[in-house]
Amino acid sequence: MSPPPGTFSAVSNTFQVDLRGIVDLLSHHLYASPRVYVRELLQNAVDAITATGEPAAGRIAITTGSDVLRVTDNGIGLTEAQVHELLATIGRSSKRDELGFARHEFLGQFGIGLLSCFLVADEIRVHTCRAGADPVLWTGYSDGRYEVRAGEPREPGTTVTLLPRRGSEHLLSPATARELADLYGSLLPVSVEVDGSRVSAEAVPWESGRAALFAYAEQVFGFVPFDIVELNVPEAGLTGAAFVLPTPVNPATRGGHRVYLKRMLLAESVEGLLPEWAFFARCVVDSTELRPTASREALYDDGLLSDTREAIADQLRGWLVRLAATDPRRLGRFLSIHHLGVKALALHDDEMLRIVEQWYPVQTNMGQVTLAEFRERHGLIRYATSADEFRQLAAVAAAQDVGLVNGGYVYDTEIIQRLATVDHEIRIERLEPADLATRFNGLDTETELRLRPFLAAAQRRLDRLGCEVVLRAFDPATLPALYLVSRSAAFHEELTASRDKADDVWGGVLDALATTAPVERPQLVLNHRNPLVRRITALVDPELAGLAVETLYGQALMLGHHPIRPADAALLNSSMLGLLDRAITEGDR
Repeated sequence: MSPPPGTFSAVSNTFQVDLRGIVDLLSHHLYASPRVYVRELLQNAVDAITATGEPAAGRIAITTGSDVLRVTDNGIGLTEAQVHELLATIGRSSKRDELGFARHEFLGQFGIGLLSCFLVADEIRVHTCRAGADPVLWTGYSDGRYEVRAGEPREPGTTVTLLPRRGSEHLLSPATARELADLYGSLLPVSVEVDGSRVSAEAVPWESGRAALFAYAEQVFGFVPFDIVELNVPEAGLTGAAFVLPTPVNPATRGGHRVYLKRMLLAESVEGLLPEWAFFARCVVDSTELRPTASREALYDDGLLSDTREAIADQLRGWLVRLAATDPRRLGRFLSIHHLGVKALALHDDEMLRIVEQWYPVQTNMGQVTLAEFRERHGLIRYATSADEFRQLAAVAAAQDVGLVNGGYVYDTEIIQRLATVDHEIRIERLEPADLATRFNGLDTETELRLRPFLAAAQRRLDRLGCEVVLRAFDPATLPALYLVSRSAAFHEELTASRDKADDVWGGVLDALATTAPVERPQLVLNHRNPLVRRITALVDPELAGLAVETLYGQALMLGHHPIRPADAALLNSSMLGLLDRAITEGDR
C-alpha cells in the first residue's frame, strides 16, 4: 500500500560517489606538494617490510629511467583478494589488522597514500606477490578505473611503477627522485637505494655525538647553533635535539621543526611542537607515538602533543637553569640574543623570573644594571611604564638621586610587577611625574612675591592650552623647563582627542566619561636655577616674556617626547616667528 500523497516513506539509500572526483580531491587537494609521492611510496614499502617481522633485512630500491619510476621492496606483498579489498577501496589501508599487526606499528594510517601518486602519474602499476600466493598486477588510472590480472612470477614483495603525466616528467627524474628519497628516507631503519646508490643512514644524528649534531645543524638548518639541548620524551617515544639559534629572531615568526615519525620525515616545518616562548630553538625529533594529520604534513593536535610540548618546554627550561648555575657569562650571551623569549617565559615561570632578575640588564637612568643590582642599590624598584615617560623623567630623576628603570621595553613592566607578587620583600613603585615635582625646591617668599606678576602673565599665555605654569628650583640647572603630565591628565587629553574624532553616539559616551574623570592639568615647571629662565623672569616687556614662555613650552614638549597637538604646533610656530620678528626689529634699530 503506497503512502498518501504529500508524505514520504523512510527509505535507506547509499551515497553515490564520483570516483574520478574523489581521486582528484584526494590526490590534488589533500597534499601541499606533488613531491610527497616519494614519501608515500617509501611509507608503503616500509610498512610492507615491517609486516614480515624482519625489518632489519628490509630493502627498498628506487630505479628511474625510460620515463618511469619504480619502487621495489622485499616486504610481505599482497594476495589477489587483498589487492581487490585494499588497493581498490579508498580509505582502506593495507596496514590494518588483516596483516596481523596493530595499527601503531605502521607508518600509514589512512589508506589513501597511494593516491598521492596521481599528482605525478596518470597510471600506477602495482606488481605484488605474497609468499605462497600467485603474483598479481594491479593497474590504476587517474580517472578512477582499475584492472587486476595475473602478474609475472617474482619473489615476495611489491614493485610500484609510475608512468608520468604530461608536465610531471621532471618530478620522476633521477635527480629529483634521489633528492626526495634522501629528504624523506635518509633516517629509515631499512636500506634505501636510488639507482643503486644508498641514501639511508646507519643511525640518527642525535645518537652520533654532539660534533655530529653541530655538523647536522649547519647542513640542514644553515647555522652553527649557540648550543644543543638533547630531547627525550618517553611518553611520546620521542628523541631528538633542540638547536639554539645563534642570532636574534622575530618572536612573531613561527619556527618550523623537522619532525620524523618512526624515522620517516613528516615535514620540515612542523608547528606546534614547542611553546610560543621557545622561538629561539629549532628542533629535529623522531617519535613513535605522535599522530600525523591525514595529509601527513603536520601533527595532530591532541593531548599527547600537548603533553609533549610541555615536556620539551621543561627540558629547555632546565637547560637555562643549568646555564645560570654553571656558566653565567654564557647565559649573559644567550640573554643578549634571545631575551624576549626568556622574558616571555618569566611571566609565568618563577625560575625564569629569578634568572631575568639576576642576570638580564635593564636600562636605568644610572646605566645598564640588573634588577637585582638596582634593588640592592636603591632599596626599591621605581619604574616608568613607557620609553617616552622614561626619557621625560630620567635626567631629572637622576639629578634628584632617584633611580629609575625603563619599563617601556617588551615585558619589562610586567616582569617588575610580577616580582612584587612572588616576593613580598621586593618593593616597586611607578614613578609619577607629580612625584618628581614634590622633590623640587620651592622659591623663597621674597622671590615668589616678586615673580608673581610674571607667573600670572605666563599663565594667561598658556591657559588656552590647559597648562599650569609653576616656578621651582631643581637640578640639572641646564634644563630650563620640564613638562609634567600625570596619568589622570594624560587620560583626559586622550579622551578629549578621541571625542573630537568620534561620532555623536560615541561622543556622548566619551563626554560622560570626561565629566566623571578628575581633571589634573599638566604643568610647565620653569627651573629658576637656569640662567636663561632667570633672565626671562626679569624681562620688563610682557609681550617678549610671553613669547619666551611659549617657546620654553614648545621646547619642553619636544625634549620630553610628548605628542604635539595642532594647538601646540600653532603656538610653537607663532612664538618662534614672534621672537624672530623681535630680534630683527631690534637689529634694525
